[in-house]
Amino acid sequence: MDFNPPQLRTVNVTRYVTPLREGGSLPAIAEADDGFLYVLKFRGAGQGSKALIAELIGGEIARALGFKVPEIVFAKLDEAFGRTEPDEEIQDLLKASVGLNLALHYLSGAITFDPVITTPNAKLASQIVWLDCLLTNVDRTPRNTNMLTWHKELWLIDHGASLYFHHSWHNWEQQAARPFVQVKDHVLLPLATELDLVDNEFRSILNEACIRSIIALIPCEWLTGETAFHSAEDYREAYVKFLLTRIAHSEIFVKEAQHAAETLI
Repeated sequence: MDFNPPQLRTVNVTRYVTPLREGGSLPAIAEADDGFLYVLKFRGAGQGSKALIAELIGGEIARALGFKVPEIVFAKLDEAFGRTEPDEEIQDLLKASVGLNLALHYLSGAITFDPVITTPNAKLASQIVWLDCLLTNVDRTPRNTNMLTWHKELWLIDHGASLYFHHSWHNWEQQAARPFVQVKDHVLLPLATELDLVDNEFRSILNEACIRSIIALIPCEWLTGETAFHSAEDYREAYVKFLLTRIAHSEIFVKEAQHAAETLI
């Protein structure tokens, strides 16, 4: 697979359409100045910019691996945008999110993936499980699959709950080489019987150049206000090191997933 460094467009939010109240962070459907609708993720929501960073990294790594992922864009929110919003909760969220946010292209007409109705093949299931083990994504469960079916294809969405280590940065270097025990709850784990094959393929794709190009996309303004590192570049380097270490030791999370799958039989 040829590697093309990712580039994200920047759009200006022009209209707040409707909130999506499935989660506590109140994402919304919004229209931008390019005429498209987006699912807008706010930096002023509960997990702040950390959720946007996880969404960006997770989505672009998934795209690099060949998964279907809605286009991710930076979304600018003007200071005057929320003044006419009657809902006080939403108005506070908009005020706290002035500046650069993240948005995903809205897949109109997409339906939520239902594992009872749709059964991915073993290769695809193994690929998704491998990705989520790498990202430590706790949010791909039967209760909340975070996958959509659109034009008869499977699309991955919502990686904001990934990379949970960065909410404290405690022992992050050690965490990089740990198994992902929450894989036992993954919706596709029973189907993931080709993890060894996928491991070899994906490790070859996610080289250092690929990882660094994705981490370089993180805006400096999302990497401020904390004391774990001295600069935005130090933060970026930590993300790079975490991911490269995790990829280099992928046999650890692969074996954990295989063991978890055996216990389901």
